Amino acid sequence: MNATPSSFDPRVPLMLTLSVATGLVDAISVLGLGKVFTANMTGNVVFLGFAAAGTPNFHALSYIVAIAAFLLGALVAGRTGKAHASRPLRRWLLIAALVEAGLLWIAALVAIGFDVATQSPDVRLYAIIALTAVTMGFRNATIRQLKIPDLTTTVLTLTLTGLAADSGLAGGDNPNAGRRIAAVVAIFAGAAIGAVFVSRWGLSTALILAGALVLTGTIACALHPAAKRPAGA
Repeated sequence: MNATPSSFDPRVPLMLTLSVATGLVDAISVLGLGKVFTANMTGNVVFLGFAAAGTPNFHALSYIVAIAAFLLGALVAGRTGKAHASRPLRRWLLIAALVEAGLLWIAALVAIGFDVATQSPDVRLYAIIALTAVTMGFRNATIRQLKIPDLTTTVLTLTLTGLAADSGLAGGDNPNAGRRIAAVVAIFAGAAIGAVFVSRWGLSTALILAGALVLTGTIACALHPAAKRPAGA
């Protein structure tokens, strides 16, 4: 679904909603699961290096589980996207949202009884890491196939780079500046909201909220007439 400059692309507000959900998931994983990212694998590779060097309070197994689960989610999403290439976009997006929300809500159930302070029991810790990492791997692969400029929903390094490098101060014409700023604000807001939820109401409530954002945002996008077009159009 390609939008002309004057047309409304319903995928853009969906991507921003998913970015808020990413901030929530990052807050859940970093604040609740012990210095591990389940949405951003760059951080996990760096932390795994710290763990390999014997740095205290960095646990290799957490990062290995997160990376492996993320790859699994991306693999499944890659096959799912290819299977929906000629089908309506709304079908693909709704299936992806159901998968993502369902996994987050299963993680919310697993998080009941999990003690954030002591990071126990271990089986629940690694299960939550795996479930949220599979979710975000699935998300990243799905968004990658949609090819929406400056809206990855999870990584801001290139977004911030483009914001500065393409700015008027750098001699550029600020393409998609509003979209780029909105993406940064969305993840920032999600992280702040997630921090409040994790500290006050625990992991389960934050996970439920993240899943609800994904599902409601996707349903709103799917209701737009443009979502009837083939996913590859």
